[in-house]
Amino acid sequence: MENKITRSKIEEFHKKLIEDEKSEATIEKYIRDVEAFFAFVGDEPVTKETAMRYKEYLKKNYKPASVNSMLAAVNRFFREMGWFGCVVKALKIQREAFRSGERELSREEYFRLLAAARENGNTRLYLLMQTLCATGIRVSELPFITVEAARAGRSVVSLKGKTRTVLMPAALCRELKRYIKDRGLKSGSIFVTKSGRAMDRSNVLHEMKALCETAGVERKKVFPHNLRHLFACLFYQKEKDLSRLADLLGHSNVNTTRIYTCVSGAEQERQIEQLGLVMEIEKKTA
Repeated sequence: MENKITRSKIEEFHKKLIEDEKSEATIEKYIRDVEAFFAFVGDEPVTKETAMRYKEYLKKNYKPASVNSMLAAVNRFFREMGWFGCVVKALKIQREAFRSGERELSREEYFRLLAAARENGNTRLYLLMQTLCATGIRVSELPFITVEAARAGRSVVSLKGKTRTVLMPAALCRELKRYIKDRGLKSGSIFVTKSGRAMDRSNVLHEMKALCETAGVERKKVFPHNLRHLFACLFYQKEKDLSRLADLLGHSNVNTTRIYTCVSGAEQERQIEQLGLVMEIEKKTA
C-alpha cells in the first residue's frame, strides 16, 4: 500500500497533536512544516528516498538547525501515520562552544530595561520581566504566577504532563503583593491583559521591544527567553551546579541545561586570558 499525504491525514495529525497537549505554537509549526513537505511531494508516494530528497533540498536552502527542526516535524508525522521506514536522521551539528555576543543580554542591560519600563509607567511589564528573570521560568509558564503563589512564595507549574515547584524570591513576592493590592486582584494569574486573559509571548515580546530605544539596548537582544537565559547564566556563574540548575529550569536532560550556561566568545576569551599560562619574554630595549 502506498504512503500518500492527504489533507485528511494532516488533519488527523493535527488532532493527535492536540490530544498530546502540545502548545499552540508547536502545533502551528508542526503543521506548517508538514504542509511544506506536502507541497514538495505533491501526489508522489512517500518513501525513504522521497524523504531523503527532501532532506537534501532543505540542506541547500536552510541552516542546519532549521533543517533539523523541520525534519523533526515531518518525522513525527511519519511515526503517527505508521510510516516508520520513511523516517530520516537529523543532521549532526556540533554544539557551539560559546554564544554570540550580539544576542547576549547583560545584567546591566536588563536593569536598563527595568528602568525604562518604570519610566514608561508600565508597572505590569516592570514586574513581569523581574518575575521571568528572578525565577528562570518560561514565558509560557507566566499564568502559574498567581495571587496565591505570590502569597505562598512558590508556584506549582504544571505543563505537558510535568509538574515542578518554582521558588519565588522574597523581594519579588513583596513587590508582587503590592501590585496585587493596588490592582485589587483577588485570585488567579497576576499578569493579565485588560480583557483578563493571561499575558502570552506575543504580548510580552511587543511590550519589551518598545523599551529598547529608551533603555539603549539593541532590539535583537530583547525577547522574553533571554531573561531565562540570564537567570541561568548568573546562577551557574555563582553556584557552578548544573544539576540544580536543570531542576530550577525544569529540564529532564542536563545536556539541555548546558546550552543555557554558554557564555559569549568575549567572556571566554577573558577567562582564558586570566589563566595566565603564557610566559612572555620581554623585548630588550636598545
